[in-house]
Amino acid sequence: MQKILRGLKRVIPEKFLHRVQYIHSRSVNRWILQHHSEVLKINQKSTMVFSPHQDDETFGCGGMISLKREQGTPVVVVFITDGHGCGGSKPLSKDKIIEMRQQEAITALGILGVAASEIHFLQKPDGQLQSLQTEERKKTIAQIVQLFKTYQPEEVYVPHRKDSHADHQATYELVKEAINQAKITIDLLQYAIWLFWESPLFVQLKLQYLSAAYQLSISSVQHKKTQAIAAYRSQLECLPPGFVKLFFNPNEIFFKVK
Repeated sequence: MQKILRGLKRVIPEKFLHRVQYIHSRSVNRWILQHHSEVLKINQKSTMVFSPHQDDETFGCGGMISLKREQGTPVVVVFITDGHGCGGSKPLSKDKIIEMRQQEAITALGILGVAASEIHFLQKPDGQLQSLQTEERKKTIAQIVQLFKTYQPEEVYVPHRKDSHADHQATYELVKEAINQAKITIDLLQYAIWLFWESPLFVQLKLQYLSAAYQLSISSVQHKKTQAIAAYRSQLECLPPGFVKLFFNPNEIFFKVK
């Protein structure tokens, strides 16, 4: 699929391709909301959100996070990579990009109600999660297991296992393995970031990927999510406007892992 997309980008103007991706993504979201999902009500289960990069948690779960924090439910956010792969339009050193993205994350999550003390940065190399060496992979899983032991979350959110981004798919696998090693029973929910955008015309989508879909109304905190997204200034310079627009939605969609 990635090869197909790269080929399309070479022959189709980027602006047109982004328009097609936006229409497709919006159509899939509407289809799920109208015909293929159940209503998810906010609960008081303590929550841990795993985000591959600094912004995924807000795009995919910002409304849920804000709703839970408004009612006083504990929410911990864990960033897996250091995010050095995208620092916006300014030429910055790797260390400066990492520092900037961490600060943007702290600001965004502060808007959503998460204290800095509840945010963890594992700082694995951006873009390389699927190719971690054996010892580094074991260390990463052990770090996640320790976080489970420390916070004992009842609900965990991860990127969709088919989220069309290598770091996102690797995050799912790392968290799933950590859950197995920790031998804990939790509610595991997936959120989609790139799944629909990078799967034009349903080439890659299959019904089983969209099973167990739930929609959560975030209307009452949508303004907070919008403000939190705006805090990621560097990323808004990198991302297609249509892609960002998809997340200004009064509902968030999650997929439960059975």
